[in-house]
Amino acid sequence: MKFLFGCAGDVDFFYDRLEVAGNQSWERPIVNVRAQATTVGSKPPFRAEHIGSLLRPAELMRERARFAKGEIDQAELVAAEDEAIRSAIGLQERIGFKFVTDGEFRRRSYHSFFYGALGQLRIDTIEGADAVGATGEGGRGAQPVAIIGSRVQWTHPINAADAAFLLRHSDRWPKITIPGPCALHFRGGDAAVTASAYKDVDQFWSDTVDAFTRELHALAEAGCRYVQIDETAFAKFSDPHVQAALAARGDDWSALIDKYIAVTNRVLAAAPREMHIGMHLCRGNRGGHWHGEGGYEEVAERLFNALTIPFYFLEYDTPRAGSFTPLRFVPKDKSIVLGLVSTKMPQLEDKAALKRRLDEAMKFVALDRLSISPQCGFASLDTGNPVTAGMQIRKLELVCELAGEIWGET
Repeated sequence: MKFLFGCAGDVDFFYDRLEVAGNQSWERPIVNVRAQATTVGSKPPFRAEHIGSLLRPAELMRERARFAKGEIDQAELVAAEDEAIRSAIGLQERIGFKFVTDGEFRRRSYHSFFYGALGQLRIDTIEGADAVGATGEGGRGAQPVAIIGSRVQWTHPINAADAAFLLRHSDRWPKITIPGPCALHFRGGDAAVTASAYKDVDQFWSDTVDAFTRELHALAEAGCRYVQIDETAFAKFSDPHVQAALAARGDDWSALIDKYIAVTNRVLAAAPREMHIGMHLCRGNRGGHWHGEGGYEEVAERLFNALTIPFYFLEYDTPRAGSFTPLRFVPKDKSIVLGLVSTKMPQLEDKAALKRRLDEAMKFVALDRLSISPQCGFASLDTGNPVTAGMQIRKLELVCELAGEIWGET
């Protein structure tokens, strides 16, 4: 069964209904792209950005709990998700963002969902159990550990339907976040790779590159041209605690930087040419807690020059991130999104103070290659960070207001 679907922008979508794993069906958009489906007239990264996840609405969390108890069926849950996502799209549009995300409303967490679709892979465990949302006053949280129970294998599109939903309901760029291709290894090392699923670590890397390549092309077929890779390793290599933990399992943290850059570059080289891919460097974001501290100095020169990413989302919301001096290594053909607004703290930042921080960053990167955003998502896990829904809106509004005042656009 095929039908034509019109969308804002000069794009035609034809849908094929395919059968995928678990006897579930998936509507594959076959895209004839004559121009990017957008009305904003610019391309990523935008002056005003946010990382992607949003606080889950209370009503959606109640419906998810009812589904877990068997009180509603899958169709009713999906309907609740659809309604919540449409509302989140409207919020982002009203505030002024030139792109939209689905807030990760269909997922407990983006990375466990993604890797779980690639096999018997658990990226988010603590003492063998799935990690849960944190509470309290923040601080260092336990570093999750990966369990690799099968080979990494892409069998069906993971986020393509999410991109298609955004395209159906907005004329803004759909933005999809996927984990970094090295995240699984970072949380388990060679020992986790070879514990049961692999005899050859090189085969693991080949499978990983293949899986990520296939997903990026599936996203492109769905009409998605904006992907954010959320990398949880690079920003943590400067942390002495992380360095010690890696050494204890037999890894040289500096050598891992080179390995992870090489693997990521293989994914980028095979990605669709028309896709805009940026990288968010995350230090951990679980209920206000974090997994790493330290600046970018240890990784900056290689990160900004050897890695073929055109723009980076850098966390700069607290002194744990260090100074802006590592930005001196950013080449003139790359851009930086400064994560100056905190999703971990319930207080609203002072606009004048944020402008002064931008002035500091401009000593190293020209203003025309800078953007602003929160440092991370508001709910990397569905339980969210310790901010209210109202404060989330104010922080997002602050990002767009600041972008408008500085660059004249969002």
